[in-house]
Amino acid sequence: MKLLVVGASYRTAPVATLERLAVAPADLTRTLDRLVAQPYVAEAVLVSTCNRVEVYAAVSGFHGGLGDVCAVLAEQAGAPPAAFANHLYVHYDSAAVDHVFRVAAGLDSMVVGEAQILGQLRDAYHWASGADTAGRLLHELMQQALRVGKRAHAETGIDRAGQSVVTAALDLTAELLDGDLAGRPALVVGAGAMGALSVATLSRRAAGPLTVTNRGADRAVRLAESYGANAVPIAGLVPALSTVDIVVAATAATEPVLTVDVVTRALDRRDPARGPLVLLDLAVPRDVDPEVAGLPGVEVIDIDRMATLLADGPAAADAAEVGRIVTAEVEAFLSWLRGADVAPTVAALRGRADDVVTAELRRLAQRRPDFSDDQRAEVARTVHRVVQRLLHQPTVKVRQLAAEPGGDQYAALLRELFDLEVPQTAGVDAVPDVVETVDGRGSFGVADVPVTDTDQPPTGGER
Repeated sequence: MKLLVVGASYRTAPVATLERLAVAPADLTRTLDRLVAQPYVAEAVLVSTCNRVEVYAAVSGFHGGLGDVCAVLAEQAGAPPAAFANHLYVHYDSAAVDHVFRVAAGLDSMVVGEAQILGQLRDAYHWASGADTAGRLLHELMQQALRVGKRAHAETGIDRAGQSVVTAALDLTAELLDGDLAGRPALVVGAGAMGALSVATLSRRAAGPLTVTNRGADRAVRLAESYGANAVPIAGLVPALSTVDIVVAATAATEPVLTVDVVTRALDRRDPARGPLVLLDLAVPRDVDPEVAGLPGVEVIDIDRMATLLADGPAAADAAEVGRIVTAEVEAFLSWLRGADVAPTVAALRGRADDVVTAELRRLAQRRPDFSDDQRAEVARTVHRVVQRLLHQPTVKVRQLAAEPGGDQYAALLRELFDLEVPQTAGVDAVPDVVETVDGRGSFGVADVPVTDTDQPPTGGER
């Protein structure tokens, strides 16, 4: 099997496209099952946050696997693949490993170095494990990715770049509100992981009074009590909006919670002298109706706006150090993969030798029926020792060579020389190691791949 990553992120797609591709928690298991039901996809992990939607898959062929994943994404988005093909990026084999490790280390995040993506990857991995869609290859990949992410944060200063998208969003908010959040009344809509982080961050910055609302009132009450905030029912959203300066919206709703009607009614009740009402929309799908941005007295900061404002982040030196860690870890993982790939061939070679020895001993027994049991046993031991000694050095050497770049050719050569029957689980498509952003400018694009219909038998920074 080979590794394939197909995804879209804040780097390649507007929030409207991410909304269509996003997979709600209620749909995760169904989508994972749909992925592994495809002909070329054996394993799958799905990451869906406010900043990215990515499928990590173990596939038996590049073109077939890409077509299968795109078909499922298209089904999820309710649109043909061509509708979002230019926003997708594709990574295969070694480039896929590099991408996953970079994501885990926080190098691909909107806020470089934010640690929340590590928890989101862990959650995605656990979900796939529970759905039984992560096999040996993805188990090893995800475990190593999580370890690489932890190592990056432990051994470098990458954390200085920023703790989360919430932190960065509130930094931007402070700039709009004369540089200080202290004493600014704030409302958090949503009591999940992102909402909890938002309340904690606002509390640390002395914003207040703080109010929390959520469709599930019990969760809002528990979160509010933890930080000395107030909890209001979602039915009281309009009056709550009219009394605050900052709103952080981070729900899992599939439709906007802050509609034009809701915000307009709140503005009618709000004192214009308070200044702008700043709405931080950290949800995908969006919690704030896009048309709200056109209302007077409102500032909307959503994922698209944050991506623009945070394009040139700090911590270049720390990011470079993390990059070196990632490069070393990728090579170590690829060495493990190459060694794992040759193991079935070595096993097949030893199996062939055992078959030959067994056949010859059986023939000897027929030709020399006068041999005693002890004599036959001694001959068998001698022949097995000879074969094992003959095979030992070549098999040790081929394992060593297979761990080096291009090492898969040695396993192929052994199969050819000894006419070995080894189940082929690796991809056979001839494709480049790195397939970058699919936007029509690169050497390869999703739009170039025939995607055919086939008959079928989420915390913190990146929410």
